[in-house]
Amino acid sequence: MHDRRISLAAPAAKLLYRGWLVVPAAFLVAMFGFGLGFYGPGIYLVALKARHGWSTEELSSAITVYYMLGATLLFLIVGPLFERWGARAVVTIGTVAMAGGLVLLTLINEPWQVYASFGVMSLGWATMSGAAINIIVAPWFERRRGLALSWAMNGGSAGGVLIAPLLILSISQFGLAVGLDIAAALMLAFLIPVTMLLLRPRRPNEHDPADLCSRLDQPSPSDATSPGEVARFRLATTVRTRAFVTTSIPFALALTAQVGFLTHQVAFMSPMIGTLAAGWAVGLTTFAAVVGRIAAGLIVDRFNRRAVASVNFIIQAFGIGILAMTSERLMLYLGCLLFGAGVGNATSLPGLIVQQEFPRQHFARIVSLVVAINQFSFAFGPTLLARLEHAEGSYTAALLACLAAEIAAAIIVLLPARLLPS
Repeated sequence: MHDRRISLAAPAAKLLYRGWLVVPAAFLVAMFGFGLGFYGPGIYLVALKARHGWSTEELSSAITVYYMLGATLLFLIVGPLFERWGARAVVTIGTVAMAGGLVLLTLINEPWQVYASFGVMSLGWATMSGAAINIIVAPWFERRRGLALSWAMNGGSAGGVLIAPLLILSISQFGLAVGLDIAAALMLAFLIPVTMLLLRPRRPNEHDPADLCSRLDQPSPSDATSPGEVARFRLATTVRTRAFVTTSIPFALALTAQVGFLTHQVAFMSPMIGTLAAGWAVGLTTFAAVVGRIAAGLIVDRFNRRAVASVNFIIQAFGIGILAMTSERLMLYLGCLLFGAGVGNATSLPGLIVQQEFPRQHFARIVSLVVAINQFSFAFGPTLLARLEHAEGSYTAALLACLAAEIAAAIIVLLPARLLPS
């Protein structure tokens, strides 16, 4: 058996495994998808308000509809589309849709047209966001999927660090129309060739060397399925399972708190430490998100993934607790650092849990459902925190609500888990 393992793994080790080319391709998809589809809407809101004089409330409603529509597309069609057409076709369609929505924003003259433009863009967001990155990376890795996914999902953070500032700069220098046209052109120029060259399906003889060795010793639970199980997939049955409920609910709670806080972070911190220092706090949070995701990627494949998720939520809860109790600058930075350390993992871990607990054949559909529920939930995070702040006149109640959500998530995600390494 030992000799057979060596003979199987040795040929694969001689050449670079193609999955490690898929990872940077997925990184670029996430970078443009999150940069233009997640961080971008807030920038478009400011630019459209300055250009047309429309109210913030009206434009914010369009962004909420955008996230809701993106979640609906994830819930209904994105998983099946990836299964039927493959990543190459679906990401190409999404890239064109995202670019088309950006161009439409430069042509609008009436408020209702904002909804139409964001409607087109929502297809791009649905096919380039967290669920899509999971689906792109998943077929190529089993044993080291956590590591591969952590690197790919860091493209989302890169979108906030690189794409968003460049978008602001180009709009301020050249105007909304030219700025968005440049963004759309760059995305098409990078992603279309990368998608065509690298996002082909995995061939039967292509395996990560780590998977060849581990499969002989201990088959993955997701492999222990018969072909007949594919036909038995039922949405109503799946969403009632304990595994699905205790995956979707905790991440929905955590992401609602997360997106709500990140939306209000500058507004919360500016009165205490100034706008410039609040900006540094946002940068620190983003940096911590990258470091936290890389650190989790190095250990998540060796431990129970639900336990890792619970620790992640607890760390964020500590960060929120510090933010709620202090106004001292260094302590606020510490709170942002702790909270930020879990930000990236909240989008990476759901797919890794789904990989362990559901059949491989159902992965695309189930991870799309989980991410869709998360998006439906976090779409209301900013509004919820705004109402709590308005009712009390401070962010204390809002932060305590986030703290409660993180603690609840840490408990719920552990309910079906064995607190032992997998």
